[in-house]
Amino acid sequence: MNVAIYMEGGGDGKDSKAALRQGMEVFLAAIKDACRERNWHWRLVCCGSRNEAYKRFRNELTKRDAGIVVLLVDSEAPVDGEPAAHLTKRDVWDLHGIDEAVIHLMVQTMETWIVADRDALGGYYGQGFQENALPHRANLEEVSKDDIAEGLLRATERTQKGPYHKIRHARHLLQRIDPATVRQRCGHCERLFATLSDLIGQNG
Repeated sequence: MNVAIYMEGGGDGKDSKAALRQGMEVFLAAIKDACRERNWHWRLVCCGSRNEAYKRFRNELTKRDAGIVVLLVDSEAPVDGEPAAHLTKRDVWDLHGIDEAVIHLMVQTMETWIVADRDALGGYYGQGFQENALPHRANLEEVSKDDIAEGLLRATERTQKGPYHKIRHARHLLQRIDPATVRQRCGHCERLFATLSDLIGQNG
């Protein structure tokens, strides 16, 4: 059995995509380990743009014995309803007939997951980190993409590492943030872990 996740992010360069993949694989280690316990083939592909992630996801679905093929992209906006309906309306993607269990969102952006673990952020950025600049809502999915970005910038701009930079910092932060903490504050992250664990268990 194969498990392939096609996700948005990583920029245009091969090295930057590889760096994001390394970070996300650590964050998703519980799912990756569940695959390996069954001797399944695991693949996480950082595709750059969201449209490229969608295109490669759809292409993989057409292959014989594709296994479990997952789409993971930013929602870019609040989500009201199921992920497929959100993406169909926002991006005009054709997701008709595709199992909802393999369509997943980072709500409202990947940085929302990073912001969820304040302790990990503080540990990474060190002196000068302004924790109070981060959004305080328990449910971070209610915070807009712009407010997440602004809070992360203000929290990190006075640190020795400098303001948050997606390509330079995201990989290291994804390796530090606690999935359990993120899952508590981001319902769609919880859905990703729970749904994929169920799919792997059902097919194991």
